[in-house]
Amino acid sequence: MPHHYPFSAVVGADDMALALTLTTISPAVGGVLVRGEKGTAKSTMVRGLASVLPPIEVISGDRFSTDPRETHPLSPDGPFAADAATESRPVRLVELPVGATEDRVLGSLHLEKALSEGVTTYEPGLLARAHRGILYVDEVNLLHDHLVDLLLDAAAMGLSTVERDGVSIEHAAQFVLVGTMNPEEGELRPQLLDRFGLTVEVSAPRDPIQRVEVVKRRLAYEADPDGFAARFADDEAELTDRIQVAQKLVAEVQLGEWALTKIAQVCAAFEVDGMRADIVTARAAAAHAAWNGRTDVLKEDVRAAARLALPHRRRRNPFDAPGIDEDLLDAILDDDDEPEPPPPPPPGDDDGSPLEDGPEPAEHDTSPSETPPPQRDADAQGPGAQDVTVDAPGKPYRPRLFTVAGTGAGESGHRSRAVTQDGRRIGAERPGVRTGSIHLTETIRAAAPHQGARERKGRRIAFRGDDLRVAVREGHESNLVLFCVDASGSMAAKRRMEQVKTAILSLLLDAYQRRDKVGLVTFRAGEATLALPPTSSVDIAAARLDELPAGGRTPLAEGLLKAAETLRLEHVRDPRRRALLVVVTDGRATHGTDALGRAHEMAAHLADTGVTAVVIDCETGRFRLGLALQLADHLMAEYVPLGEVSATALTDVVKGAA
Repeated sequence: MPHHYPFSAVVGADDMALALTLTTISPAVGGVLVRGEKGTAKSTMVRGLASVLPPIEVISGDRFSTDPRETHPLSPDGPFAADAATESRPVRLVELPVGATEDRVLGSLHLEKALSEGVTTYEPGLLARAHRGILYVDEVNLLHDHLVDLLLDAAAMGLSTVERDGVSIEHAAQFVLVGTMNPEEGELRPQLLDRFGLTVEVSAPRDPIQRVEVVKRRLAYEADPDGFAARFADDEAELTDRIQVAQKLVAEVQLGEWALTKIAQVCAAFEVDGMRADIVTARAAAAHAAWNGRTDVLKEDVRAAARLALPHRRRRNPFDAPGIDEDLLDAILDDDDEPEPPPPPPPGDDDGSPLEDGPEPAEHDTSPSETPPPQRDADAQGPGAQDVTVDAPGKPYRPRLFTVAGTGAGESGHRSRAVTQDGRRIGAERPGVRTGSIHLTETIRAAAPHQGARERKGRRIAFRGDDLRVAVREGHESNLVLFCVDASGSMAAKRRMEQVKTAILSLLLDAYQRRDKVGLVTFRAGEATLALPPTSSVDIAAARLDELPAGGRTPLAEGLLKAAETLRLEHVRDPRRRALLVVVTDGRATHGTDALGRAHEMAAHLADTGVTAVVIDCETGRFRLGLALQLADHLMAEYVPLGEVSATALTDVVKGAA
């Protein structure tokens, strides 16, 4: 079998190599999350890690990789004799696919034997296989939230528990969790980010000499994998020996009063939440000292640990860029006095919450000190074009909830009703495409009519495989939220675009929390553009929104057509994910002949497809044309004035009506 690309052969990933090394020296650090653009050797380095780790001793024949030195092993294959045979084997690298089921991760119980014979038969899952090894999740940001929670809980507790309708199995699950992700494909929730011990940002080298070396090494590896691995064999062996020494030495490392105080000062100065940052930084600093052959923690150890343990813990909402002020870090470590606090957070971020109840968008303060002046776009010229402006959104607020009509069957989320693997039980069915917990009552009911024809042992019910029924549960799913935004000249009047962007930003934050995909179609100056294809990254959506100009005529029909095409293609790619179309406009159509009639025809066509839609009316002023309401009628959509997007505004409207 060809060798993996050698760990020591990867160019320009020093921080990633250090983070992976520290967490293998001290697994209590809590694993590593590697963030970076595609093509930056994230997966290559992780797969090469297992080959440089020292081999481990296990009990022969044990499926759970029990350590022979363990006095009370937590293995379903036990108990073991004191003189049980042992063997040495390499550390396993277990890869968890994004589409894995919970049974594949935790393991599965043979329910038919458990019900009919009272025998608990357990088939180990990926967590059992990864015990005392590495569990690698590529594209961890695309993994279902409940699976990420499950992995992180197992990693933190060091054991895995499988419970199925009163039958319980427990086994040791101590592994190094490594996740890689491309932030362009969506972010992990801050709560999950915090559970990873260390985080590294990687990017392709910008130095041409390094890039040339990367290409040379890759081509040499592909031409002769075995020969290429032999070139780095000595380096790999040296790494293995050094890691083995550090693993033994880390228990002897002393975290003195100075080191603990500095770690506390650093974490306090960077305003990280909770105490996990202090604990992880301390463990990583000790591992770094052992890696360098020392038993005392020095300033360089604390600095290295803080650079890896703190950046992702400073994010307060999904639009915050991860990172750390290294100048402030050095100032704290160099100064024995009380450290200077970091700069205050931007207005509205001091409570750590991305969504707040706030005033209606129309009431934002537009004083020069609060809002930057609109910027003129010199490229916007042509007949009928107005001056093009770029307004920044205001402070987001908590919006009202918009949902897709009916009951879906999409991926678990927090928006619309759907049949999912969690939620309240509403029925039972035979196992099929959907899997879930056994519905005991319905299983017994299915088996009862056949008891006379089956051989029974005493009074025990005789079950067969086709008796099995699993629970059907109703919970919530995530959706595709496609924004179709009018960015024409009428939207630039009276700072209306600022209010529109604020509303959309608030809805984007809401979509992030509900695990939705988002897309953005804009229309202005005679054309419609798919500004952002459907994605899980609301960071990118927010950036595109911030840059969105306003000006020119209003091609409403073209915008709706582009939205229809986007929804059709996305349905082909992901047929289970239902869509919510959010049209943000004042309803005007001024581009082309019979512009308004064509827009209404296009709206009726969209309504015929069955898509759930919302029309947010941006028209303001005393005298209104009511065109957005007409558009909502043709689209068979919910009609919402811009000022009622806020959940607080909706509450006020309801109270007023009462």
